[in-house]
Amino acid sequence: MQRWQLLDELWRIQDAHGFLPDGEIHVLANKLGISLVELEGVISFYHFFRRQPSGKFTIYLNNSIIAEMNGRQAVKEAFEKATECKWGHLDDSCTFGLFDTSCIGLSDQEPAALINFHPFTRLTPEKVNRIVKQLRWGVPIEQLADTVSSEVQFKPDRERTVLLREFEPGSIVKRLPGLSSDEVLQAIQESRLAGRGGADFPVALKWKTCRSYDLEPKYIVCNADEGEPGTFKDRFLLMNYPGLVLEGMILAGFVIRAKEGILYLRAEYKYLVPALEAVLEEYRAKGWLGRSIAGIPDFNFDIRIQLGGGAYICGEETALLESMEGKRGESRVKIFFPAEIGFLGKPTIISNVETFAAASRVIELGSDFYRRLGTEKSHGTRLLSISGDCERPGIYEVEWGISIGQVLSLCGARDTFFMQVGGPAGTLISPAQWEHTLSADDIPCNGSFMVFNKNRNLINTLRNFCEFFKHESCGVCTPCRAGNFILSRKIEKFQNNLGVPSDMEDMANWGAIMKMTCRCGLGRTAPNALVDAIQRFPGVFDRHMVKDISPLEKGFDLQKAVEAYERATQYERS
Repeated sequence: MQRWQLLDELWRIQDAHGFLPDGEIHVLANKLGISLVELEGVISFYHFFRRQPSGKFTIYLNNSIIAEMNGRQAVKEAFEKATECKWGHLDDSCTFGLFDTSCIGLSDQEPAALINFHPFTRLTPEKVNRIVKQLRWGVPIEQLADTVSSEVQFKPDRERTVLLREFEPGSIVKRLPGLSSDEVLQAIQESRLAGRGGADFPVALKWKTCRSYDLEPKYIVCNADEGEPGTFKDRFLLMNYPGLVLEGMILAGFVIRAKEGILYLRAEYKYLVPALEAVLEEYRAKGWLGRSIAGIPDFNFDIRIQLGGGAYICGEETALLESMEGKRGESRVKIFFPAEIGFLGKPTIISNVETFAAASRVIELGSDFYRRLGTEKSHGTRLLSISGDCERPGIYEVEWGISIGQVLSLCGARDTFFMQVGGPAGTLISPAQWEHTLSADDIPCNGSFMVFNKNRNLINTLRNFCEFFKHESCGVCTPCRAGNFILSRKIEKFQNNLGVPSDMEDMANWGAIMKMTCRCGLGRTAPNALVDAIQRFPGVFDRHMVKDISPLEKGFDLQKAVEAYERATQYERS
């Protein structure tokens, strides 16, 4: 047994027993030739691996801010009452276990939960009672689970739509016999396609770099660990356009002559595995995966699914590689890019779901079609996952360069107080920024677009974000481990109307420290929303301060702290 097979083996054991028994763990450690301590370190890193029984029915209720806005507390209380057990514990009969979990990619259908990894959406106390009763009566959970379906709310006219148009499976692969790898790479380069994972790195440059190395084998990895709260567009693509994503991976494999592709799927999307496996089998049967793809004698390439274990940080590409290798998902020190030294030390292309889908469309529609859309620095279109206080939550395809105000109008948002673009790690904006645009040179966006109206409590929202990052930090670097804890405690003071002016200065200063010194993107972006709020909504913080401020608190300099944070942000971008 190889170390890279560890996560699959842990899932096999847990699926068989409901948890990871001591005996099985001892056997597994011996098979791998590693210590029990090292193995326990891996198991404990991931949210969904259990060393103790967690109930015949394990319930994970999403605790994102969008869930809270839609009645999560009442749903939680209904689960506690119906199952007769405390949160985070089992009931006396070991039938039910209740646990919190971070965003599960269903923000347009909140409150939502996973029960034995089957999705249940738009929960109400009444629906909870009905579900629990039916489970007690022995109704199969597969019959009770909801069919997940995100609605496409907007796409441009046909001459400007890239992703959300009809797709014939195999149509991209069938073109390959008439193309050379150089021609495919040239088309991607001419389109100026940039990665959709947040870094905006040129896709063609990544493919070209990886191809230039002689080391074998090479790998193609699709990052489907869509963990940013408020984001669900990658899930939508995998459910509705799986072939588009797979054929993007095949294109990349064709260019660099890789033999294996790996779809790293977040554990929260475990219910997608059967359908995705069926699509993979169909592609193999039709000669679009496997040996001599599309009749090309020397092109042998297949794709497998790697299920994660529940860790937001594994969305960072080097943490994902560590996870794939059967280790804790801690980010690597970036001495080398994955295109140089990636999975198992070999050249590896890692891109997210939307990037591979867009690559397929470039070959289908042509680089000229793609390049003429968007702005000078951001070409093409972008999928948005819109949720929160709007009439039409769901999936939107928009051109880069659209203004925030236009997006708010499209989704039917009214009385909007603030916006969170790009998830908690993105940018918090006020109405003064409504004219700003989504683009690499203005407001970047990884696909999450959360709307908050004037009835929402900004401080509570920030606390939710801080708790999320505190929980999801891998803890390997001190600025992130300590910084997220301190930011969470500071904002808690404002929740209790105990804030003082120097707390704002401290939060901005800690944000600058984290920006400059954290090891990976999680720590560097975790303070974004909080520092944005300090700059754009200082009056909100004023209303949550202690009324009688000590003279010692009057000497703080918030402006200097904010300037330090902005310098750190500029340093990071450079």
